Parts: sequence; C-alpha cells; structure tokens
Amino acid sequence: MNIVESNTKPAAQSSDIKKSVLWIYYVIFFAVLNESVFNVSTPNIANQFGLDASGVSWVVTIFFIVFGMGMVIFGKLSDMYSVKKLITIGIVLYSLGSLLGFVLQSWYPGVVLSRAIQGAGGSAIPALVFVMVARFFTAEERGKMFGIITSTVSFAIGIGPVLGGYIAGSFHWAYLFLVPLPVLVAIPFFRKLLPQEQRGAGKLDIIGAVLLGIVISMLVLFTTEANWVYLLAALLALILFIVRIRSAKDPFVEPALFTNQLYRNGLIIGFLIFGTVMSVMFVIPLMLSKIYGLNTENIGLIMFPGAISAVIFGRVAGNLTVKRGSHFVVYLGLSLIALSLLIQSSSIGLWVWYIGVALIMMYIGFSFVQTALTESVTQILPVHQIGVGMGFFNMTSTISGAVVTALVAKAMEQELFAFPLHPLIADSSSYLYGNLILILSLVVVASAILYLLSFGKKAPQPVHEPA
Repeated sequence: MNIVESNTKPAAQSSDIKKSVLWIYYVIFFAVLNESVFNVSTPNIANQFGLDASGVSWVVTIFFIVFGMGMVIFGKLSDMYSVKKLITIGIVLYSLGSLLGFVLQSWYPGVVLSRAIQGAGGSAIPALVFVMVARFFTAEERGKMFGIITSTVSFAIGIGPVLGGYIAGSFHWAYLFLVPLPVLVAIPFFRKLLPQEQRGAGKLDIIGAVLLGIVISMLVLFTTEANWVYLLAALLALILFIVRIRSAKDPFVEPALFTNQLYRNGLIIGFLIFGTVMSVMFVIPLMLSKIYGLNTENIGLIMFPGAISAVIFGRVAGNLTVKRGSHFVVYLGLSLIALSLLIQSSSIGLWVWYIGVALIMMYIGFSFVQTALTESVTQILPVHQIGVGMGFFNMTSTISGAVVTALVAKAMEQELFAFPLHPLIADSSSYLYGNLILILSLVVVASAILYLLSFGKKAPQPVHEPA
C-alpha cells in the first residue's frame, strides 16, 4: 500500500495526532543534525588517530551509506508494521550507536562502527516522518508541515558544524556522539500519541537490499582506495541487483521507476548537487584549519551565519516555490550555489569572512534547490510511485554525500589539484583548495544545464494515473 494513497481517512482529526506535530519536528532535527555535526571535527579525529583525509572521511561516509539505505528500508517496512513500533526501534538503535561511539572513542574501528549504527537507527526518523505526515494528516496540513520540515532540515544541516565546532573545541570531539540522545525523550510521546495500526502483509526484499548495499559500499571503497577490484565488484553487484528487481515479486526498488527519463535526470541532478554541498562542508573546515590556522570553535563561528540563514530561507523556498514555480526556484538556488563556490575559491587566503559570507549564499541556494527539486521530481511521478520514488531519490542524494566526499578526500590526499589553475590564486598553499572548489562550481553549472535540458523552464504537468 502506497503511503500517499493510504490517506483516505486522515487521522489528523484526532487530538492525539495533532499533538504529535511538535515531536515530529523535534526528532527530524536530531536525525538530520548528525549528518553534518561531525564534519567540523574531522581535523581533531585525524590528529588523534594519525589519519589522512581519506581515512578520516569514513566517519562521514559510513553514516551516509547506512543512513541512505535505511530510509528506503524503513519506508518499505512501514507498509508491513506500524509506524509506532518502527519509530521506537529506530530511536533506540540511534541512541545505542551514540552511546557505543562515546564508549569506544579511543578505538577508530569502533568509532566507524558506531557511526554505522547511528546511521541505521537515524534513518528511520526521516523515512517514518514522511510516512506519518502523508498517512495521518490532511493535504492542507501536509503542505504546511513539509514547509516547516524543509526549514528544520536546512537548519539542522547548517547548525551541525557550528554545534560540532563548539562541542569539539570546548570539550572533546567524542561528546558529539551524545548529541542525538535527547531524541529518546520522544519515545513515550510517540507511543502514546500515534495510533496502533494494523498493517497489511508484505515481505522485504532482503537480497535486493544486500545487493544494493554491496554496490554502494564497493563504489565508496573504490573512490577511497582506487582499487579496480572494488569497481568490478560494484558492477557485478549492480548487474545482479538489476536482475533481482526485475524478477522479484516485491522488489527492493521498483524497476518501472527508471523508465522515466525525467526521473533519472532528477536523480543525477540531486546526486551532483547534494554531493557537492556535502563535500564543500567537508573541505571548508580542513581548509580553515590549514590555511587560516583556526580551531574548531572559530571554524564553527565562521559557518554559523549560514546555519541561521537556512532557518529563514527554508520557509522562503517553500513559499517561493508555490508562487513562482519549482523551476524558477531551482535555477535561483543553483545560481546562488555556483556564485558562492566561485567566491570561496577566489577568496582563499584573503579575509576569512569572505568565506563566511559566501557560505551564507551556499546555504540559501541549497535550501532553494532542496525544496524545489523535490517538488519537480514529485510532479513527474505517478501517484502510485511517489512513495518509493521519493524514497530512492532521497537515498541517492544522501549516498552522494558519501561518494563525492570520498572522491574529494582522495583528491586532497594525493594533492591532485595542487597546481596553478585558478587565475585569481597566486599562493601555492591555496592551489589545492581553490582549484577543488572551482571544479565543484563547474559541477553545479553542469547540473543547471542538465536541469534546463530535462525540465525546461515551464512547470511540468503532474502525472495522472491511467483510467
């Protein structure tokens, strides 16, 4: 049963369901927060364990891998089990990974394992929040809630480096593992307020999930280790995955999705943009530490204005999408991100607040793209494919953070771009960072061209079900 179509008799009329709204915003904040809270502390972690950029990137990438796949898995499980039960399991697992990471802070493999457990549990929250909003609330209520959720997500992504910098600078980076623990408070309220659903029978395609997990893991390993065996394993697993979803009765991912060219291009654009922004958030703290000699607390201060702007412009993006259409907002957002990256790449070594101002533009642009691109993709999906289609879209965007960050970390480790290329940079110590960010700006420009060629300028007509 599709989670969007199941809303024939919204439960929003129940006072208990309405009381759960604030808890939905509360848990989504802490779930998304952990996507970026560790980024600013990577120099500290690298120093403690004697790691290079590629090695320390696994603290970020492993979370993205498990988090991305988990969103699709929990979304599918919600058709078989009640949201109340699944959200409880997810929050408990999320908190268990947090406690484990704090305990194992002196053992790097334990740190990586704990981040994976955090990703598995944390992924339940955004996946099930979408299900809750779609299943229990009316169309009018959903519109308002998704606007606030977008703002909350943007703020959580933006505030993560700020909070991470403060905690790592004032205490120790290991205390970042304790940041998600307040989410435990929501369990008794969800247990009380959410209805006890009777879900239909179903089966999770575990083989398909495992094969997709192998594809993603091998791809990330290839980007970090540059070993062609990993790429070969990824291609083999991908072939088996395609065969599996075409033959399975209840496939992990619906193969019919990929016959839609607009949807495929939307996946590519989402992958490129989300990966670019996440990799910039990985690069900037390292650059501010090496070039400017800033500690984690001051790095967080530089990134703070961008975090605040995300709160305001997340809501603005939603309103602007309604008034001007999703295409206008996507183009505006991509322009802001590209301009921001050009300024960042050209300002390295100059006044550090040039970087801070450029980051504000990037956060605003990302809020616009995140809101409007999702709307564009939703419009071109048939009703019966919206649930699984958006689940895979979100997974692809999230996984891109791991893949692109790993590629960028490898490029930094091997100093691939440490040569004079950027016309405005003369300091040899700035070549690597300036050229890298300049190339990422060109990726954004290419994404804008692909969006223009795919979606055009006029808003697409929503896809209707065949009679």
